[in-house]
Amino acid sequence: MSLVMTEQERQEFLAGVHVGVLAVERPGRAPLAVPIWYDYTPGGEVLLWIDRGSVKERLLREARRFSLNAQVETPPYKYATAEGPIVAIDGAPTEEQALGIAGRYLPADEAAAWVRDNLGDSSLLVRMRPEKWLSTDYAKA
Repeated sequence: MSLVMTEQERQEFLAGVHVGVLAVERPGRAPLAVPIWYDYTPGGEVLLWIDRGSVKERLLREARRFSLNAQVETPPYKYATAEGPIVAIDGAPTEEQALGIAGRYLPADEAAAWVRDNLGDSSLLVRMRPEKWLSTDYAKA
């Protein structure tokens, strides 16, 4: 039996609440791999909220693509990794988009406060269209 998730399983898994691990090419060094909050709806784009002027912004603009991994760290282990091109590095996310990201990780009142305190001119929304996937679900064993 295959441990690989079906398309529906991996999209639903990525849409679940996980701290993602962003991986992006970094010339002359190992790829940058850092934890990040994200938003994803099955069949849609991965949304990241990052800071303008950050190392992440520079590397994402240079690479024009990235991968995002989400995982469960307790048995039965599972993970899904989505990789694809950056569709856009827009201006700041809208308040709705920012709440969509922060609201996955914080209670509603705390998410609203986080957005109020952190959304501004230094914010950037990054959108990626998943094209390639890797996944394993050891519960299928």
